[in-house]
Amino acid sequence: MHEISLVRTIFRTLDDNFSPEELERVVAIELKVGPLANVEPVLLQNAFDAVVREDEIRFREAVLRVNMVPILVQCPDCNQITEVHNYRFVCACGKPCGNVVQGNELLIERVEMRD
Repeated sequence: MHEISLVRTIFRTLDDNFSPEELERVVAIELKVGPLANVEPVLLQNAFDAVVREDEIRFREAVLRVNMVPILVQCPDCNQITEVHNYRFVCACGKPCGNVVQGNELLIERVEMRD
């Protein structure tokens, strides 16, 4: 399950960007995830819970929030941005479009800390 390695990477990223004192205050980690990132939110949550339970004492009080964003494409002909439904990459003008402008993200969007 690659979700476990993703969770460990998230924790390493937090380690690299926050002090140990700040990490002790983390109460929530919010991710921005697009469908093209090939991440299942339920599996990511299960992996988060497993890694925290086994390895990461400092994140025991933290919750993981996964914010899914839709796939958006921008048409090179009409410049419209259209939401993709059912993986049908077609602009609202009817032309096929593969210019993805949103939907492949896997980003730490926000880290919430207690005062």
